[in-house]
Amino acid sequence: MKKEMSTFDVRAVVEEMQGLVGSFVDKVFHWGDGNVLLRINVQGQGKRELFFKRKKWLFLAKEKPETPQMPTSFASYARKQIGNSRINAVTQVGFDRIIDIEMSSKESPIHLIFEIFGGGNVLLVTDDRILNCIVQKSWRHRQVRPGAEHVMPAARFDPTTASEEDFLAAVKDSDSDLVRTLATSANLGGQYAEEVCVRSGVDKNTKISTLADDDLSNVYSKMCNLIEEALSTSSPTIYMEADRMVDVSPVELKSNASLEYAKRETFSLALDEYVSQLQDEEKKAVVDPQLQKLERRIENQRETIHDYQEESEAFRLKADSIYTNYAAVSELLNVLEEQSRKLDWDKLREGAMKIPFVRSIDPSKTTVVAILDEMDVPLNYREGPDANASILYQKGKDIGEKSKRAETALKETELQRDRRLKGLAKKEAERSDAKPTKQFWFERYKWFVTSSGKMVMGGRDAKSNDQLVKKHLKEIDVYVHADVHGAPSIIIKDGQTADEEDLREAATFALAQSKAWTSCFPEGAAYWVKPDQVSKTPQPGEFVPRGAFIVRGKRNYLYHLPVELAVGEVEHEGARKIMCGPTSMMRKRSNRYVVIRPSKEKRGKQVSNLAREFQVPEEELARVLPPGNFDVVERKGFKEE
Repeated sequence: MKKEMSTFDVRAVVEEMQGLVGSFVDKVFHWGDGNVLLRINVQGQGKRELFFKRKKWLFLAKEKPETPQMPTSFASYARKQIGNSRINAVTQVGFDRIIDIEMSSKESPIHLIFEIFGGGNVLLVTDDRILNCIVQKSWRHRQVRPGAEHVMPAARFDPTTASEEDFLAAVKDSDSDLVRTLATSANLGGQYAEEVCVRSGVDKNTKISTLADDDLSNVYSKMCNLIEEALSTSSPTIYMEADRMVDVSPVELKSNASLEYAKRETFSLALDEYVSQLQDEEKKAVVDPQLQKLERRIENQRETIHDYQEESEAFRLKADSIYTNYAAVSELLNVLEEQSRKLDWDKLREGAMKIPFVRSIDPSKTTVVAILDEMDVPLNYREGPDANASILYQKGKDIGEKSKRAETALKETELQRDRRLKGLAKKEAERSDAKPTKQFWFERYKWFVTSSGKMVMGGRDAKSNDQLVKKHLKEIDVYVHADVHGAPSIIIKDGQTADEEDLREAATFALAQSKAWTSCFPEGAAYWVKPDQVSKTPQPGEFVPRGAFIVRGKRNYLYHLPVELAVGEVEHEGARKIMCGPTSMMRKRSNRYVVIRPSKEKRGKQVSNLAREFQVPEEELARVLPPGNFDVVERKGFKEE
């Protein structure tokens, strides 16, 4: 699934933005995670919204997004600088993810520059000086901060203008496979690298070093055909899988032939839909701190790799410039080396600065900076041209090695991220299957239904104990209590007609819901009495705490009751329910259940597993379980059987 714009996407958006030339900027907004919006007055069309969303997507929005009432400092500054400015030109810088909007001003033209790489940025620039930006960054070769000189990132390989010789030179030294080499060395990006592989019929996993010249020529030819198609035609397409958008492109892609697709009038409209779905999915996604940490690390590693590649390429270009200007460099080094033996440092510096293409000289380090092919190239005048070029090539190679190590680290982090995503996806799937069952009034209490169909209810705490007896214990019912201090009150509705099995099941339930469970008793006793034997009125000198009752008269004891319950799927009044009760009852009423017993192990994982297997929320399952920890000792009716 596409996570960011490619250079081809940028080119398509730039073509659509040509309709903004001659229009005027109305207002600038900035908010949230790097969102920037330009409201533009377009003659004959009204206001158009150029939306830079989350520093990674730029398009002409269908509708104005919700914007803040109070402008940020960047928005306020931008409004003062470019408010009511006329847009003179919109261009893509080279074949990179950089868009330059040139606007008129009272003095020098102002450039609003969108950088859609390395985390994204927006810069206001005039006279090659940065006025403001939304993110400040620093590299050895480039400073992005207000007041600093504006330096464009080093130009990358441009497949739209490259000859076959240029292409071969760019890819032949790669030790990677075809698709990765096309994505990076040929600057196609992952999506279009895959497309070229499909169109050329060459396996994308083939190592570049094993490809014959004819194969590479075929790849170059298909790349040119794709580029011509992408730049000369427009067929904005959204690709879908199971009614979910998974890709978007300004042209049809054969690599997506197996997917359903839909056409849109403009690429901006296609991007708007696609990015809106991405945002909706992100809102639904689980917020996982570990995943966020990995995503930030991946972003930083990608930015580092990009910087290493730029720096390595810069050293290579500087070394190449020595050979391009070999005679002039050789003469300069010879003169400086000879004069350094005759003159003191001040006179040597004075003489060197008279040479037109010398930027600076440092006699203490025997170095001179020469301007070659519009680049500042450091040279050691104690060495010859070849030695200086070798030094620069080696520096570029060393940084290239750093880039490779950074790429290895990035792959490892991406693997960690993917494993984390799979785990979260599994949990999300589990949550999506977990649907609450129909709720009944009696679920405010502990409950189950006996083998013969009688409702049994018990208090959850002191308050519900009082409510249960006062509101629901009628003359035809039976009161049950475990022979354990602090056990809950249990009643059997219509218990006067209950048989011995019903009474034993209710007594077992009363025992299991008491402290006998948390104390891991193997068995115990409980008793039952008639309602008129249960009283809240104490004798003189007695005290009855909240939730407790006085039982007078004969108690009907049941002994050797197992401290064991079963949790299963039953049907009650036509609705599916998860019920917890005596094992003997569950064997008769359910085809899918587990038998549980007290345990010293933590219950959290067991609750999660059972909730997943019964496909109900954990909260619902936990409410029917006895207090304390438990182990599953028997299973019936599950798939693994």
